[in-house]
Amino acid sequence: MTDAAPRLAALAETLLGAPLPVRIRAWDGSEAGPTAGPTLVLNHRRALRRILWKPGELGLARAWVAGDLTVDGDLFDVLDRVAGLLWERDPAAAAAPPPAGRGKPAALRPHLPARAAGAAALLRDPATRAAVRELVGLARPWTAPPPPPEEAVRRGGPIHSKRRDSQAISHHYDVGNEFYERVLGPSMVYSCAYWSPGGTLEEAQRDKLDLVCRKLGLKEGDRLLDVGCGWGSMVLHAAREYGVRATGVTLSREQAAYARKRIAEEGLTDRIEIRVQDYRDVKDGPYDAISSIGMAEHVGSARYREYAGNLYALLVPGGRLLNHQIARRPEPDEEAYRIDEFIDAYVFPDGELSPVGGTVGELERAGFEVRDVQALREHYALTLRAWVARLEEHWEEAVRLTSPGRARVWLLYMAASALGFEHNRLGVNQVLAVRPGGGGASGLPLRTRTWSA
Repeated sequence: MTDAAPRLAALAETLLGAPLPVRIRAWDGSEAGPTAGPTLVLNHRRALRRILWKPGELGLARAWVAGDLTVDGDLFDVLDRVAGLLWERDPAAAAAPPPAGRGKPAALRPHLPARAAGAAALLRDPATRAAVRELVGLARPWTAPPPPPEEAVRRGGPIHSKRRDSQAISHHYDVGNEFYERVLGPSMVYSCAYWSPGGTLEEAQRDKLDLVCRKLGLKEGDRLLDVGCGWGSMVLHAAREYGVRATGVTLSREQAAYARKRIAEEGLTDRIEIRVQDYRDVKDGPYDAISSIGMAEHVGSARYREYAGNLYALLVPGGRLLNHQIARRPEPDEEAYRIDEFIDAYVFPDGELSPVGGTVGELERAGFEVRDVQALREHYALTLRAWVARLEEHWEEAVRLTSPGRARVWLLYMAASALGFEHNRLGVNQVLAVRPGGGGASGLPLRTRTWSA
């Protein structure tokens, strides 16, 4: 029989209380759903087992990483269509009455599997129980599929201990510099670029590095510390264009080796030092300026005050910190915040996002005076789409340099993240803070946005 897709579409409508937002093609070749737009392809009934055993985005991600689930058409379009069922949370929906002719309140449809109480309520409905039984039958045999091998290995030790942070960083960054070259391009900058209309990725990354340098007020002879220096792009730009003496620290040995090679090729070894070192072990201050670009997401909320305090102590009075960090929207109940399962398992183990207000508060509690906050949300969406385009362009090479599963992880992660920024579920901000000098002097000009362009 070739009726799996129509059956799945009917069951999905029963469970979700709405028609499927995207066309599906099942393992038996059958199709169902909207005829316009892309198609979600279940290559094996194992994809359904993965989703049922781990409902929500982690189950879908495992099916995608394993190749059990693919997309025929535009991945962005598919993710956009299913986002409301997985990621978006509408607090107003909880108070909404059930839609006409349907028995399930709207609040139970978005992010359904993560709401245990909502799932229990649904299972009291006979039609829902029957639908679940039929899904289980379609997914046979009813055994738990093992996670794809690209999932993060089990981590040891307390969260955000130095050892565990080193393991987490290695999982994400030590996957091959050549792979990252295919994705990031010649700039080798793995953070939000700063775009101008019609500009290229390389121009936008150069402009971002220069924006940071100008906010920090760098000048000849200054000492700069770049925390989480990656492949060395920031310290190279600052030393070459502003004449600073720079130190970059990273926990990734592959990044450090790559950065040192670039520095030697540009003849700047006398001005730049790269260390494989935890930021908590940097003791050779004071520095005139510190840049932290896309690193603080790895720190963790429990360690953030320690992070801010360490950087404060490393600065001279009047020294500046530029903290460039992804932010999430505040939760109605902040204690209910959970690390995203897919991101934690496959992308950034132990990574945590905080609202920008929390970041500013922690910097202030450490003694910093926060002088400027610039939101770059739309810029990150453009950056991620550019990275996705590069990955798709170099797909065969990327698979060869890593593995099919790892390449699929990065493609899904970057595409979903781009939509997260576009839909305002995520933000990214540059926070400029100063360690006040004598008499509380900030050292900044009266018109502080002299870096705007």
